[in-house]
Amino acid sequence: MKKIILMVAAAVMMTSCGFTKSSTTSTPARTTAQTTAPANALTAGQGAGTALQALRSQYVLDGNKFDYKNMQNILNTVQLLANCEGLKENYKNKEYLTEFGKGMIASSLGLVSQNNVQTVTNSLVNMVTSSQAAQNAQSKLQETATQTAQTVSSAASSAAGYANTAAQYAGALSSLLGAFSGK
Repeated sequence: MKKIILMVAAAVMMTSCGFTKSSTTSTPARTTAQTTAPANALTAGQGAGTALQALRSQYVLDGNKFDYKNMQNILNTVQLLANCEGLKENYKNKEYLTEFGKGMIASSLGLVSQNNVQTVTNSLVNMVTSSQAAQNAQSKLQETATQTAQTVSSAASSAAGYANTAAQYAGALSSLLGAFSGK
């Protein structure tokens, strides 16, 4: 139990300190779309690709099932969501999507390829923009991330929130991970 509490506390700290998501600082003379496009999209895509690859490996180990109670799956889901945050604002920006896809291809160890990058990106866009569960889960993650001053015992209650988030994404992630058959 202590190990789970410490892992959740680490996840909360990593999310709030920005270790799992790319920076969104901007140059004053540029618009938000211009500043988030190439550099941040590539970095976010790399983080998403790494998280997808880790989720897929565990998915295969678990007999082609997404175990939303597995702490590593929870942490990888948090990492994936944090890196897909820019997709909400930039899902119509071709340059952003292209760079995001390049990042996923580069970091997913062959899981995401030129042949399936469009499908994977579309699945992630749909996952973070169209479902109410996704919006609720993202809000819950942001709320939790801002409360880093919590004690470890109150962070333990956040574990239930993270497990809930992973459970809300379980169907979408199972579908996406199942699409990589033969990898």
